[in-house]
Amino acid sequence: MRVPISHTLEKEEVRRRLHARSGEIANFIPGGMADVTTGWPNEDTLALTVSAMGKTINGTVEIEDGQVVFNVDFPPALAFVEGMVRGQVEAKGRKLLS
Repeated sequence: MRVPISHTLEKEEVRRRLHARSGEIANFIPGGMADVTTGWPNEDTLALTVSAMGKTINGTVEIEDGQVVFNVDFPPALAFVEGMVRGQVEAKGRKLLS
């Protein structure tokens, strides 16, 4: 799943906000039952590992000029929640940047 979110911020400001608020990403997962681990393999990539419902999902948040892109690798067994999670990522991803 790829979810781009537009912004008008400088990349450095996006980095600062994501560093400060990355702990809120667990709230993206409906039900509040997710454990999220984050790391920064480079200055423009936030790596995510989400454990929920007995499954592990990997993803990234890529910082680009004019947008951030949430990339989430859903296993086939969780495809049924992709639409619900997409909506949460779109809504809450905007809040992370505000």
